Order: sequence, then C-alpha cells, then structure tokens
Amino acid sequence: LAQGRPRSTQRSPKRRSRLRPLCETTMAPRGLKALTFAACAFSAAEAGQVNKVQLRHSAHKAAPTGFVTSLEFKHQLRVCNAYPNTVPMDIYRGASERLTGESPLPYKDCRDFEAPLVAGDKLEFKMGGADAGTFSISDLPNNDAVLLLVIHRHDALSTAVAFESHVFAGLATAQVAVIDTYKGKEHSVAKIMDLSLKKEGDKAEPVRSEELRYSSVVAVNPGEYEVVLESDSGEERARTKLVALKRQSYVVMRTGVESMSGSSFPQELVVYPNFDPASLHSAAARPLASLAAVVLAAFGAVLAC
Repeated sequence: LAQGRPRSTQRSPKRRSRLRPLCETTMAPRGLKALTFAACAFSAAEAGQVNKVQLRHSAHKAAPTGFVTSLEFKHQLRVCNAYPNTVPMDIYRGASERLTGESPLPYKDCRDFEAPLVAGDKLEFKMGGADAGTFSISDLPNNDAVLLLVIHRHDALSTAVAFESHVFAGLATAQVAVIDTYKGKEHSVAKIMDLSLKKEGDKAEPVRSEELRYSSVVAVNPGEYEVVLESDSGEERARTKLVALKRQSYVVMRTGVESMSGSSFPQELVVYPNFDPASLHSAAARPLASLAAVVLAAFGAVLAC
C-alpha cells in the first residue's frame, strides 16, 4: 500500500499496493484554498474588413440567433456536518432559500444538493434558528464539479465553527479525502485494510493495512475495505466499511470533541457515500444515500465570519 507522501512502513515485497498516490493535493488548514481559472475566449486571427452575410429569415420573421451559446455546468454541493451537537444543522443559500428543506442535516451525516450555485453565493448554517456560521463562494470552475464542504468545531474551548473544503481530481479510480475534525487531547490514526471475509475455521491470512494520513487524498482500487480508528497504543476506537467504486469520491472523517465547556462527543469514523457491495459487480453502480460523484474541478471560497 502506498499513498501521497508515504510514511515508512514494512511490508512484504510481493504484495501489490492498492492505494495509489494522486497528484499533490493538500487541504488548507481552514479549507480556504482559492484557485484561479483562465477563461477561454475567441479572438480574430487577423485584423481586417469583415464580410457582410445576409441571413435568411423564416416565414414568421423570427429574430436571428447566434450559433455560439454559453455552456452550463453542473455544480453539485456536498455538505458534511461534523459539528458535534444533538441539534441538526439547517443550511440556507442567502437569507431565505432553505436547502435542507424540512430535514435538517444531523451530526455525522452528509448530503448532496443539486441547487445551482453562482459566484457570490453565501451559505448560512443555523442550529435551532441560531446562526452558526457563513461560507461564501467567491468563484466557481468552468467544469462540472462536486464541491465538498465540511463544517466542524473550531476548537474544544469555544463553540465557534470552522470549514474544510475540497474538490477531487477527475480520475477513473476511487478517491478518498481524509479529514480530521476531532478536537481534544486524544490521538488516533485512521487505517484502511482489506475486508476480512475469513469464516470460522479458515486459515488466517495476513490483512494488508496502511495509515490514512489526515488532510490528504488517496486513490483506492475498487473493492471492499474496512477503515479503523486506532489509538497510539493500538486500541481500536471505531471501525466502518468502505465500498470503493470506480470514478467515485469519498470522504473519511474523524469526528468528536473533548469539550472544555458543554457536552463531549466520543471519537467516531464517518464514511460517505455508502454503496451496496453488490455495486462492485454492477455495470451501473448506485449509492445507498447519495447521487454518484461526477468529474471534479477546483473551486475557490472565502469564509465570512
């Protein structure tokens, strides 16, 4: 197993890696990475006189239309609520458009929104009617894209929020973004390993395993995996499954808070989206709780407090 900026691990030389490094992708501390895109434009190859062309009009004398039309891109917003609280999160675009409708987004859950976004949109996050934070989009890519946005707690002392944002590269393989939103003194690492299908009485086989470095993105071969959260002493804190499909993008989050004021929440693992393992053998895979991810590009965002 190998991923971007691999840590030194010991492994059998005959084992083949199922994790492949992506081009360097590092998340900004608060997810406020802004990328600039150059727009395509047509210009005249030579200066000179333009020939006049007479257009034929229909019998209804409809106004002539140009043969160049603007492209419309699909920007799908994926929001994950990693803010530890028993009150679910409402998400608004602007002051009145409630994206979550009548179903606020609960803690440790993610959701895809198909609402068309434009540069300058502001996403308002509220809990129980109280303002939690605002995320402003400064620019959008000229590509179809899935925009990942994670809201979480800023620190263990205050109740302020922070954001992480990421856009996956357009690859044919599965991609996993690993994000640590836990706030507290406990240290744990996330590891990905082969799903053990050994039945009782079968000969035990070594399970391949590798650490998933926080604030990184790795490519994973299609298959069934388990993601485990382990303490520094090797004690298991959490375990969940990951069904990796081609051309899909995933987020693995460590959640929880050791609060210095208010309620504390234990360390847990969140994997999204969740697919049926049968999708590995299906020509048209469908997730259990979300739409499939599409080709992705980068976007810029500016946080407004």
